[in-house]
Amino acid sequence: MFSFRYFDYTKLKSQLANIITLFNLCLGIIAILLVLQGHAHMSLMFIFFAALFDRFDGMVARHYHAESAFGKELDSLSDLVSFGVAPAILLYDTALSDTMWIGLSAVIFYILAGAVRLARYNVEEFDGSYYGMPITVAGVLLTLSYFAVPYLIAPYFVIYMCILAWLMVSRIRIAKV
Repeated sequence: MFSFRYFDYTKLKSQLANIITLFNLCLGIIAILLVLQGHAHMSLMFIFFAALFDRFDGMVARHYHAESAFGKELDSLSDLVSFGVAPAILLYDTALSDTMWIGLSAVIFYILAGAVRLARYNVEEFDGSYYGMPITVAGVLLTLSYFAVPYLIAPYFVIYMCILAWLMVSRIRIAKV
């Protein structure tokens, strides 16, 4: 019989940040699936909720002194899905699907830039500032551009995605907030 007396809460505390990170990943996957099912407007909410969970996983890890290399890598993989792939597919489906190779190239460039940015972040020492725009910020900004779809034509979104991609891989120093 299960008894709470024997439940080890220290193990739960040490894995809580990873659980939050995995929930972020689940939200990103759901956002992608919603776009594929034709529910782009609902996908927005899941990307924004993923951003909230992404904000808290690091805070929980630091609070419980549970920071690890595994957690850092898991967070990066989750961020690539939730803020790289999901927003790019959302914009491709709603604004760029008629542009053929140009829109597809912008989507691939944006996702690859996000992957490079995350990989670079994982191998560099953190000195209190980010170098390049964090993928979470870029993903939220790209998701917000969904609201401009009825008002702008596709080339503007291609340019916007390329600018965000360049900002992610740039060496612009951004202080952590």
